[in-house]
Amino acid sequence: MSPILAELIGTALVIIFGNGVVANTLLHRSKGLNGGWIVITLGWGMAVFIGVYASADASGAHLNPAVTLALAQLGRFEWSQVPGYVAAQFAGASIGQILVWITYRQHFDATEDTGLKRACFCTEPAIRHLPSNFVTETIATFVFVLSILFIQGPDAGLGSLKALPVALLVLAMGLSLGGPTGYAINPIRDLAPRVMHAILPLKGKGDSDWAYAWVPVLGPALGGILAALVYPLLS
Repeated sequence: MSPILAELIGTALVIIFGNGVVANTLLHRSKGLNGGWIVITLGWGMAVFIGVYASADASGAHLNPAVTLALAQLGRFEWSQVPGYVAAQFAGASIGQILVWITYRQHFDATEDTGLKRACFCTEPAIRHLPSNFVTETIATFVFVLSILFIQGPDAGLGSLKALPVALLVLAMGLSLGGPTGYAINPIRDLAPRVMHAILPLKGKGDSDWAYAWVPVLGPALGGILAALVYPLLS
């Protein structure tokens, strides 16, 4: 499998399982309705486990532009390959979100709350204060990427055997730092599904909250770069 295809498939799997569990717990008449935050965080952890395990040997399992940028900043990944990886991540996240929408389409139609529908696509803050939300996403992604760099060690990528530690890291992130903003910690994880929310024909979907959209994109990007700058000082 080519690295680009691996990034596409891995990211698609992350979104299918990750936003799939959100839809399962939030949408009306779903069997998982009201499953709660623990179910969501556990589901996202397992989503990342599957995505990383499926793609690690072929692409290094970045699945996240913040990780790609950090590895490029550290000289472990060619800058010339960054656009291709990010494009594959965006395409994979979009495909994954479309499959979630198809699977839960009747439940989207049965749910009147536009906020709950949008939450199955992208993140939003618990308390809306954009400067604070930006700082939260930056800190969370800094911690996330720095932890990945320690898990990864000196290797150029994540081997499939490291899928479980990364999954546990995502679970820990949700349980600890996920409360304020829903822990996007990945620009593509938020942006691509938000674009899908804007263009897919959801019944009564409401707006896509583009005024907030820059926070889960720029915050994680900055957090990843900061982690790459700090990691050499600690290793």
